Amino acid sequence: MDALINELQMAQTLVLALAEDTDETAFRSQYHPDLSPLGWHLGHCVFIECLWLHEKIRGDDSVTAPIADFYTPPRTPKAERGGLLPQRDAMLTWARELQAFNLHFLSALRPEWRDHELLRDNYIVHFLIQHYSQHYETMLMVLTQKALSETALDGLKPAPMQAQTLSHERIEIAAGHYRIGGEAPTAYDNEVPPQHAELGKFLISKHPVSNAEFLGFIEDGGYQRKDLWEADGWAWCQQHDIQAPDHWQQTDDGAWYGVSLRGSYELAPNEPVFGISHHEARAFARWAGGRLPHEYQWEAACRSGVLEQTGRAWEWCDNTFHPYEGFQTFPYPEYSQPWFDGHHYSLRGGCLHTRPAIKRPSFRNFYEADKRHIFAGLRLVF
Repeated sequence: MDALINELQMAQTLVLALAEDTDETAFRSQYHPDLSPLGWHLGHCVFIECLWLHEKIRGDDSVTAPIADFYTPPRTPKAERGGLLPQRDAMLTWARELQAFNLHFLSALRPEWRDHELLRDNYIVHFLIQHYSQHYETMLMVLTQKALSETALDGLKPAPMQAQTLSHERIEIAAGHYRIGGEAPTAYDNEVPPQHAELGKFLISKHPVSNAEFLGFIEDGGYQRKDLWEADGWAWCQQHDIQAPDHWQQTDDGAWYGVSLRGSYELAPNEPVFGISHHEARAFARWAGGRLPHEYQWEAACRSGVLEQTGRAWEWCDNTFHPYEGFQTFPYPEYSQPWFDGHHYSLRGGCLHTRPAIKRPSFRNFYEADKRHIFAGLRLVF
């Protein structure tokens, strides 16, 4: 338990530090319509801690009841959250004090609380670590969007990147029965119960698609070729005038460069591309003569140990996010169940900003097909 408490403290500290390293304006600004302000993410994480540790386990809602409407996502629209946040310094003090109190609570559990269902196998501590980890990554998305709204070249003179043909390094995965899914106490409800998937033989790329390979798609008119796109993807592409990954920018002489939360940088040709939507991933796959993997194929290949560069960019899968056979909501329905709607697609693997607590083969991320502010790319199957 001590090691887990230390891990939770680290997760708290990382989220708190991102909020501390901002001024009042950045703390409450919304930099993307799909993302909440940094201050809201901090407050939500502390609220969730108190919800499970005190309201659910101790039966004390004195902290959570007054702020539940604000920090329960469906109840307050994202666009309104910044204006409703408390003053930055006061909120940072509030967060620090409650985080410290919650760590003390867990380190000195009373006997009557130890048998609570949520504390079995330290489930709720694992849950809170992962919850913080997810919001930490989302806050880095916020900071990337902030940089995109502010960053100029800053003296960077990027060399023109040369497009590369698609790599033919592919791994054959034999037909057979494969174990899919996670295990308690770390797995979320959408990862269990474990499944046995029967898969046919398939080839999967050894590496995810790189920046230079994706540039080949761009230079071949991939964003102008209607035949490569699904109907809804093409309509989206045209409506928003999509021409390149979300964080790619172009100099006056046509050289591409990237923008991260730290500013502008030169794109590495062999690094996995990210900042693309499911629509773009599918269009690229069709252009390349392949397709996106089903998430069962991805997990089977990952567990086989044959994939390289996993965990550097989330990898879009072809299938929609769905419940496994025998799915049961736990510890609350809203984490997974509302998103089994046929409009969210699974992603696997993690990215450079993903914390170790959620970087496991069975972890399932999920977003709608048009989302590209996430650190997501793709890998192909044939």
